[in-house]
Amino acid sequence: MALIDPRTKYPSEFPSEPRQDNPGRDTAMVTEPDLGLDSYTGSGKLDGRRALITGGDSGIGAATAIAFAREGADVAISHLPEEQEDAERIIAAIEKEGRTAVAIPGDLTELENCVAAVEKTVSGLGGIDILVNNASRQVWNDGLLNISDEDFDATMKTNIYSAFRVTKEAVKHMEPGSSIIFSTSIQAYQPSKELLDYAITKAAFNNFAKGLSEELLPSKGIRVNAVAPGPIWTVIQPAEGQPKEVVDNFGQGSKMGRPGQPAELAGAYVFLASEDASYVSGETLAVTGGALTP
Repeated sequence: MALIDPRTKYPSEFPSEPRQDNPGRDTAMVTEPDLGLDSYTGSGKLDGRRALITGGDSGIGAATAIAFAREGADVAISHLPEEQEDAERIIAAIEKEGRTAVAIPGDLTELENCVAAVEKTVSGLGGIDILVNNASRQVWNDGLLNISDEDFDATMKTNIYSAFRVTKEAVKHMEPGSSIIFSTSIQAYQPSKELLDYAITKAAFNNFAKGLSEELLPSKGIRVNAVAPGPIWTVIQPAEGQPKEVVDNFGQGSKMGRPGQPAELAGAYVFLASEDASYVSGETLAVTGGALTP
Protein backbone atom coordinates (compact mmCIF):
# COMPACT_ATOMS: atom_id res chain seq x y z
CA MET A 1 0.00 0.00 0.00
CA ALA A 2 1.32 3.42 -0.95
CA LEU A 3 2.28 5.88 1.78
CA ILE A 4 -0.22 8.72 2.36
CA ASP A 5 0.79 12.11 3.72
CA PRO A 6 -1.48 12.52 6.79
CA ARG A 7 -1.47 16.31 6.42
CA THR A 8 -3.31 16.17 3.11
CA LYS A 9 -5.35 13.00 3.50
CA TYR A 10 -8.57 14.92 4.24
CA PRO A 11 -9.94 18.46 3.66
CA SER A 12 -8.85 21.39 5.78
CA GLU A 13 -11.36 23.99 4.55
CA PHE A 14 -15.17 23.95 4.71
CA PRO A 15 -16.32 27.28 3.22
CA SER A 16 -19.64 25.98 1.89
CA GLU A 17 -20.74 24.05 4.97
CA PRO A 18 -24.21 25.24 6.04
CA ARG A 19 -24.80 26.00 9.70
CA GLN A 20 -27.34 23.87 11.54
CA ASP A 21 -29.18 24.09 14.82
CA ASN A 22 -27.89 21.81 17.55
CA PRO A 23 -27.76 18.78 17.49
CA GLY A 24 -27.64 18.73 13.67
CA ARG A 25 -27.53 15.82 11.23
CA ASP A 26 -24.66 14.22 9.29
CA THR A 27 -26.98 13.63 6.36
CA ALA A 28 -27.60 17.39 6.06
CA MET A 29 -23.92 18.25 5.72
CA VAL A 30 -22.30 19.35 2.45
CA THR A 31 -18.86 17.99 3.38
CA GLU A 32 -19.90 14.81 5.15
CA PRO A 33 -17.48 13.31 7.67
CA ASP A 34 -15.74 10.07 6.70
CA LEU A 35 -17.36 7.40 8.86
CA GLY A 36 -15.38 4.55 7.34
CA LEU A 37 -18.28 3.33 5.23
CA ASP A 38 -15.98 2.91 2.23
CA SER A 39 -12.69 2.35 4.00
CA TYR A 40 -12.86 0.39 7.25
CA THR A 41 -12.02 -3.31 6.90
CA GLY A 42 -12.63 -5.64 9.83
CA SER A 43 -10.68 -8.71 10.90
CA GLY A 44 -12.88 -10.42 13.48
CA LYS A 45 -11.46 -8.65 16.54
CA LEU A 46 -14.91 -8.37 18.16
CA ASP A 47 -16.61 -11.57 17.03
CA GLY A 48 -19.66 -12.29 19.17
CA ARG A 49 -19.44 -9.10 21.22
CA ARG A 50 -22.47 -6.97 22.05
CA ALA A 51 -21.99 -3.21 22.19
CA LEU A 52 -23.99 -0.15 23.16
CA ILE A 53 -22.74 3.14 21.72
CA THR A 54 -24.46 6.29 22.98
CA GLY A 55 -24.69 8.95 20.30
CA GLY A 56 -24.01 6.25 17.73
CA ASP A 57 -25.98 7.85 14.91
CA SER A 58 -23.33 10.30 13.71
CA GLY A 59 -19.71 11.37 13.94
CA ILE A 60 -17.33 9.39 16.14
CA GLY A 61 -20.11 7.19 17.51
CA ALA A 62 -21.27 6.24 14.02
CA ALA A 63 -17.75 5.44 12.81
CA THR A 64 -17.25 3.28 15.89
CA ALA A 65 -20.54 1.47 15.30
CA ILE A 66 -19.57 0.67 11.72
CA ALA A 67 -16.12 -0.54 12.76
CA PHE A 68 -17.51 -2.68 15.57
CA ALA A 69 -19.97 -4.34 13.18
CA ARG A 70 -17.22 -5.05 10.66
CA GLU A 71 -15.18 -6.59 13.48
CA GLY A 72 -18.04 -8.98 14.23
CA ALA A 73 -20.01 -7.24 17.00
CA ASP A 74 -23.74 -6.75 17.28
CA VAL A 75 -24.40 -3.08 17.98
CA ALA A 76 -27.06 -0.95 19.64
CA ILE A 77 -26.97 2.82 19.18
CA SER A 78 -28.79 5.41 21.23
CA HIS A 79 -29.77 8.69 19.59
CA LEU A 80 -32.08 11.66 19.92
CA PRO A 81 -35.45 11.24 18.17
CA GLU A 82 -34.64 14.14 15.84
CA GLU A 83 -31.55 12.24 14.63
CA GLN A 84 -33.64 9.39 13.20
CA GLU A 85 -32.43 9.81 9.60
CA ASP A 86 -28.78 9.54 10.64
CA ALA A 87 -29.59 6.56 12.88
CA GLU A 88 -31.34 4.67 10.09
CA ARG A 89 -28.27 4.96 7.89
CA ILE A 90 -25.99 3.52 10.59
CA ILE A 91 -28.45 0.73 11.43
CA ALA A 92 -28.49 -0.22 7.74
CA ALA A 93 -24.68 -0.25 7.65
CA ILE A 94 -24.53 -2.56 10.68
CA GLU A 95 -27.11 -4.93 9.25
CA LYS A 96 -25.29 -4.98 5.91
CA GLU A 97 -22.44 -6.71 7.76
CA GLY A 98 -24.85 -9.44 8.88
CA ARG A 99 -24.90 -8.18 12.46
CA THR A 100 -27.85 -7.43 14.72
CA ALA A 101 -28.56 -3.71 15.07
CA VAL A 102 -30.79 -1.93 17.58
CA ALA A 103 -31.72 1.74 17.39
CA ILE A 104 -32.76 3.31 20.69
CA PRO A 105 -34.26 6.80 20.39
CA GLY A 106 -34.48 8.91 23.52
CA ASP A 107 -33.01 11.92 25.31
CA LEU A 108 -30.35 10.66 27.74
CA THR A 109 -30.74 13.71 29.95
CA GLU A 110 -33.68 11.75 31.38
CA LEU A 111 -32.89 8.92 33.81
CA GLU A 112 -35.54 6.58 32.43
CA ASN A 113 -34.03 6.83 28.93
CA CYS A 114 -30.57 5.92 30.28
CA VAL A 115 -31.98 2.82 31.95
CA ALA A 116 -34.03 1.96 28.86
CA ALA A 117 -30.96 2.24 26.59
CA VAL A 118 -29.25 -0.55 28.51
CA GLU A 119 -32.38 -2.65 28.94
CA LYS A 120 -33.16 -2.49 25.21
CA THR A 121 -29.55 -3.37 24.39
CA VAL A 122 -29.63 -6.42 26.64
CA SER A 123 -33.02 -7.46 25.27
CA GLY A 124 -32.13 -6.88 21.63
CA LEU A 125 -28.58 -8.26 21.66
CA GLY A 126 -28.82 -10.84 24.44
CA GLY A 127 -26.42 -8.98 26.72
CA ILE A 128 -23.82 -6.22 26.78
CA ASP A 129 -20.02 -6.64 26.68
CA ILE A 130 -18.95 -3.21 25.45
CA LEU A 131 -20.21 0.24 26.43
CA VAL A 132 -19.04 3.37 24.62
CA ASN A 133 -20.10 6.55 26.42
CA ASN A 134 -19.96 8.89 23.46
CA ALA A 135 -23.13 11.04 23.53
CA SER A 136 -22.14 14.65 24.14
CA ARG A 137 -23.43 18.19 23.82
CA GLN A 138 -21.04 20.90 22.59
CA VAL A 139 -22.43 24.42 22.11
CA TRP A 140 -20.05 27.36 22.03
CA ASN A 141 -20.49 30.42 24.23
CA ASP A 142 -18.64 33.74 24.24
CA GLY A 143 -16.99 33.44 27.65
CA LEU A 144 -18.04 32.50 31.16
CA LEU A 145 -20.57 35.29 31.66
CA ASN A 146 -22.46 34.20 28.55
CA ILE A 147 -22.96 30.59 29.64
CA SER A 148 -26.51 30.51 30.95
CA ASP A 149 -27.56 28.20 33.77
CA GLU A 150 -29.82 26.45 31.28
CA ASP A 151 -26.93 25.84 28.85
CA PHE A 152 -24.62 24.67 31.62
CA ASP A 153 -27.27 22.34 32.99
CA ALA A 154 -28.00 20.87 29.54
CA THR A 155 -24.30 20.16 28.90
CA MET A 156 -23.77 18.55 32.30
CA LYS A 157 -26.85 16.36 31.98
CA THR A 158 -26.16 15.33 28.38
CA ASN A 159 -22.51 14.50 29.01
CA ILE A 160 -21.81 13.62 32.64
CA TYR A 161 -25.21 12.59 33.97
CA SER A 162 -25.98 10.34 31.01
CA ALA A 163 -22.60 8.60 31.10
CA PHE A 164 -22.87 8.05 34.86
CA ARG A 165 -26.39 6.66 34.63
CA VAL A 166 -25.86 4.47 31.57
CA THR A 167 -22.63 3.05 33.02
CA LYS A 168 -24.25 2.35 36.39
CA GLU A 169 -27.00 0.35 34.65
CA ALA A 170 -24.72 -1.43 32.18
CA VAL A 171 -22.30 -2.71 34.84
CA LYS A 172 -25.14 -4.76 36.33
CA HIS A 173 -25.14 -6.88 33.15
CA MET A 174 -21.42 -7.00 32.30
CA GLU A 175 -19.25 -10.06 32.79
CA PRO A 176 -15.46 -10.30 33.27
CA GLY A 177 -13.71 -9.36 30.03
CA SER A 178 -16.16 -6.59 29.23
CA SER A 179 -14.97 -3.11 28.26
CA ILE A 180 -16.18 0.44 28.97
CA ILE A 181 -14.85 3.33 26.86
CA PHE A 182 -15.43 7.07 27.32
CA SER A 183 -15.15 9.65 24.54
CA THR A 184 -13.18 12.47 26.13
CA SER A 185 -11.31 15.23 24.23
CA ILE A 186 -8.19 17.33 23.80
CA GLN A 187 -10.42 19.93 25.49
CA ALA A 188 -9.82 18.07 28.76
CA TYR A 189 -6.17 19.21 28.56
CA GLN A 190 -6.31 22.35 26.42
CA PRO A 191 -9.73 23.94 27.02
CA SER A 192 -10.95 26.62 24.63
CA LYS A 193 -12.49 29.74 26.13
CA GLU A 194 -15.60 29.21 23.98
CA LEU A 195 -16.13 25.65 25.26
CA LEU A 196 -15.64 25.91 29.02
CA ASP A 197 -18.66 23.82 30.04
CA TYR A 198 -17.94 21.14 27.43
CA ALA A 199 -14.26 20.99 28.43
CA ILE A 200 -15.21 20.48 32.09
CA THR A 201 -17.22 17.38 31.16
CA LYS A 202 -14.38 15.92 29.11
CA ALA A 203 -11.90 16.36 31.95
CA ALA A 204 -14.47 14.63 34.16
CA PHE A 205 -14.60 11.69 31.72
CA ASN A 206 -10.85 11.20 32.05
CA ASN A 207 -11.18 11.16 35.82
CA PHE A 208 -14.27 8.93 35.74
CA ALA A 209 -12.57 6.36 33.51
CA LYS A 210 -9.49 6.15 35.71
CA GLY A 211 -11.42 6.01 38.98
CA LEU A 212 -13.89 3.45 37.64
CA SER A 213 -11.04 1.27 36.41
CA GLU A 214 -9.68 1.26 39.97
CA GLU A 215 -12.99 -0.25 41.09
CA LEU A 216 -14.12 -2.48 38.25
CA LEU A 217 -10.87 -4.07 37.10
CA PRO A 218 -9.99 -5.84 40.37
CA SER A 219 -13.57 -6.48 41.48
CA LYS A 220 -15.26 -7.51 38.23
CA GLY A 221 -12.58 -7.93 35.56
CA ILE A 222 -14.05 -5.06 33.51
CA ARG A 223 -11.57 -2.79 31.76
CA VAL A 224 -12.31 0.96 31.62
CA ASN A 225 -10.53 3.36 29.27
CA ALA A 226 -11.05 6.57 27.30
CA VAL A 227 -10.25 8.00 23.87
CA ALA A 228 -9.26 11.68 23.65
CA PRO A 229 -9.85 13.03 20.13
CA GLY A 230 -8.39 16.28 18.89
CA PRO A 231 -10.44 18.56 16.59
CA ILE A 232 -12.65 16.17 14.59
CA TRP A 233 -14.88 17.08 11.65
CA THR A 234 -18.38 16.08 12.75
CA VAL A 235 -21.81 17.67 12.61
CA ILE A 236 -21.17 19.07 16.09
CA GLN A 237 -18.93 21.75 14.59
CA PRO A 238 -21.38 23.49 12.19
CA ALA A 239 -24.32 22.75 14.53
CA GLU A 240 -23.43 25.47 17.07
CA GLY A 241 -20.35 23.62 18.28
CA GLN A 242 -17.99 26.36 17.08
CA PRO A 243 -18.33 30.08 16.29
CA LYS A 244 -19.47 30.51 12.69
CA GLU A 245 -16.19 32.07 11.59
CA VAL A 246 -14.23 29.09 12.95
CA VAL A 247 -16.09 26.42 10.99
CA ASP A 248 -14.75 27.41 7.56
CA ASN A 249 -11.17 26.68 8.63
CA PHE A 250 -11.87 24.25 11.45
CA GLY A 251 -8.85 22.28 12.61
CA GLN A 252 -6.24 24.18 10.61
CA GLY A 253 -4.51 25.14 13.84
CA SER A 254 -3.72 21.51 14.67
CA LYS A 255 -0.22 20.12 14.18
CA MET A 256 -1.67 18.15 11.26
CA GLY A 257 -3.01 21.33 9.67
CA ARG A 258 -6.49 19.86 9.35
CA PRO A 259 -9.19 18.28 11.52
CA GLY A 260 -9.38 14.56 11.99
CA GLN A 261 -12.17 12.42 10.60
CA PRO A 262 -14.32 9.99 12.61
CA ALA A 263 -12.92 7.07 10.61
CA GLU A 264 -9.45 7.93 11.93
CA LEU A 265 -10.67 7.28 15.48
CA ALA A 266 -12.55 4.02 14.97
CA GLY A 267 -9.44 1.86 15.31
CA ALA A 268 -8.72 3.30 18.75
CA TYR A 269 -12.12 2.21 20.01
CA VAL A 270 -11.75 -1.22 18.41
CA PHE A 271 -8.37 -1.66 20.07
CA LEU A 272 -9.63 -0.74 23.55
CA ALA A 273 -12.71 -2.97 23.16
CA SER A 274 -10.76 -5.97 21.90
CA GLU A 275 -8.51 -8.62 23.41
CA ASP A 276 -5.55 -6.74 21.93
CA ALA A 277 -6.00 -4.37 24.90
CA SER A 278 -6.47 -7.09 27.53
CA TYR A 279 -3.73 -5.50 29.69
CA VAL A 280 -4.92 -1.90 29.21
CA SER A 281 -7.21 -0.24 31.76
CA GLY A 282 -7.39 3.24 33.26
CA GLU A 283 -5.75 4.65 30.12
CA THR A 284 -6.68 7.62 27.93
CA LEU A 285 -5.65 7.05 24.33
CA ALA A 286 -5.00 10.37 22.59
CA VAL A 287 -5.86 10.74 18.88
CA THR A 288 -5.15 14.44 18.60
CA GLY A 289 -3.44 15.12 15.28
CA GLY A 290 -0.14 15.72 17.00
CA ALA A 291 -1.24 17.80 19.99
CA LEU A 292 0.60 16.74 23.11
CA THR A 293 -1.27 15.60 26.20
CA PRO A 294 0.10 15.06 29.74
